[in-house]
Amino acid sequence: MEEIFEKPTFSNEERYLIEPFFTNLDKSVYVILFLPPELVGALCSRASRAKEDLRIVFLREFIKPFLETDYGQTLKKFIDFLHQNPAEILFNNPKAREFYIKWLAEYGDDSIAQMAGTHLVYSSLSQIAIKHIENQRIGIAPIEKSTRYVDYSLRVNNHYLYFTPPEIEKLSLKEEYEKIMNSVFETYTMLYQKYFDYLKNKYPEEKEIVLKTKVLDTIRGILPLSTLGQLALFGNGQAFEYLINRSLEHPLEEVRWLGQRAYEELNKVIPAFLRRIEKEESKEYRKYLGKRSQKIKEAISIISNETYINHNQEKVKLIEYDPDGEDKIIAGLLYPETKEPYEKILDKVKQLSLKEKEKILEKVLKDRKFRWYKVPRAFENVYLRFEILLNIGAWRDLQRHRMQTQYNQKFNIDNGFDIPEELKEIGLEDKFVSAIKNLETLYEKIKDPDLAQYAVSFAHRVRFIQYQNLRQFFWETELRTTSQGHPDYRKIEQEKAKIIQKIYPLISKYLLVDFQDYEFSRRESVKKIEYKEEELKKI
Repeated sequence: MEEIFEKPTFSNEERYLIEPFFTNLDKSVYVILFLPPELVGALCSRASRAKEDLRIVFLREFIKPFLETDYGQTLKKFIDFLHQNPAEILFNNPKAREFYIKWLAEYGDDSIAQMAGTHLVYSSLSQIAIKHIENQRIGIAPIEKSTRYVDYSLRVNNHYLYFTPPEIEKLSLKEEYEKIMNSVFETYTMLYQKYFDYLKNKYPEEKEIVLKTKVLDTIRGILPLSTLGQLALFGNGQAFEYLINRSLEHPLEEVRWLGQRAYEELNKVIPAFLRRIEKEESKEYRKYLGKRSQKIKEAISIISNETYINHNQEKVKLIEYDPDGEDKIIAGLLYPETKEPYEKILDKVKQLSLKEKEKILEKVLKDRKFRWYKVPRAFENVYLRFEILLNIGAWRDLQRHRMQTQYNQKFNIDNGFDIPEELKEIGLEDKFVSAIKNLETLYEKIKDPDLAQYAVSFAHRVRFIQYQNLRQFFWETELRTTSQGHPDYRKIEQEKAKIIQKIYPLISKYLLVDFQDYEFSRRESVKKIEYKEEELKKI
């Protein structure tokens, strides 16, 4: 499979300094080795903002500066030691490996595979492949390259940052596909410069980084889902085994490739965790996972499956909730401090007056001042099911909330797309729309609904389900309505909050939601940070 990946280059001295800390220095997929938790956490977090390969970031920001400190010689001795005693020797502890081969691979005690994990990095994956990984939810902690902070007008080997799936060439569409993708990225580049110049003229006193962030926030909708990004993730052994199994028989070649590359690199570090992958049972399991989508397509003929197009559809719809939710939360709050069965407590709560219920909630929640003061676990007694229609760019941010059941329909063009109001105001709407329409033409030609997803833009809307308890609702809604949040998902979370105010008036009093609109949200948040810094200086 052809990769759009700029292989990092290092001098012999630089290679010597960082080689022991990665399973390879020249491939786009690698595992991180030997780094302490704070360092590896900081490095992987840089995947969100870094333009370069993380191995370059590691050398420039974490190794070279450290060598200049008082502890530099100690680090150098450690690097010398690792060259003399490579990972395949140090990691191969016979007792530990035999333990996992026996109890995990042979006896199937899966829980022990959650006791350890490692960090895996993909330097260059499409948004389709990245979402495949992130949809796993449990056992992994991913962080991906941001489209809100990183400029995608750059090229690698004179190629824009998009992926051409091998299947496209088999359909004799490669030339047209790449022509359209190039034109989309050229439009992105043009919009970036024109809108930045406009903002610079309008806010001459503003910091350039703030203006650039606003520009990227506004124009990212034009990016196609073929756009390449960097992904770093931590996963435990069980999660990586499942990721590989659910990838190796996937309909898309890129996803099968990422599964194979994960297996090759992880097998250098945690082979005992992956030993079952070659077993016949795992091969059958992969077939079951890989064919499940096709089986559903066959079964769907049982019902009428029509394309539903309604561009005036509600953006947020509450389709399921518990009418007794507030009573159940109050009963849950009281339960740990009582000796009675839950049902009896709930029955007593139902007999209380409104003022008595309010008094109980006030006692527990009145001192909650900030959103990071988590609401009690009793809020997990109540679940809400929302159906949401949102552009894919903003959906990507909400998808990160993994402590809930969240699933989406395949990316398509039938739900229409959003046009940034800012581009309308400065007369660039037509350029934006033209690029999106070209992608839609390509989408229609590809036909295969899995493969055609690469030709969907971030601006196109996706319909998805969120099934979340009220505790997760508080966390997500309060976080995603802060001033620095993207306006698109802020509106969704504000609408969700308004719905909850109607059905749960007692509980919603304690929601710390920002209902304000901000013309320039990132600018407002920067001002708040600067104000706090000034206040701290006074202290």
